[in-house]
Amino acid sequence: QVQLVESGGGLVQAGGSLRLSCAASGFIFSINAMGWFRQAPGKQPELVATITSGDSTNYADSVKSRFTISRDNAKNTVYLQMNSLKPEDTAVYYCNALVRTNTRWLAVSNDWGQGTQVTVSS
Repeated sequence: QVQLVESGGGLVQAGGSLRLSCAASGFIFSINAMGWFRQAPGKQPELVATITSGDSTNYADSVKSRFTISRDNAKNTVYLQMNSLKPEDTAVYYCNALVRTNTRWLAVSNDWGQGTQVTVSS
């Protein structure tokens, strides 16, 4: 059974930084692409960062140059370093394994974790 446990969120002032962690289990972590999603109140979920099994990364335009995704296969953990945070980054952040279709990344597991709340004050 897939388990995803996110942590590291909190309340931070604009311009601050946070590092999120996601511990994964129940699947072969090292061969899967991983991603960080976020969902703000009243908005659709947004995929903000992806990392492949080969460590290639990609970012949504809204976070490019501010967020960095990384992974530690020995710990089955994916990270999201968030710098220069803005109030519009406020959301619940989730991780998931990803599968690539012709046009986009899709979350693999329906068993989402509890997420971690990030709140950025102005």
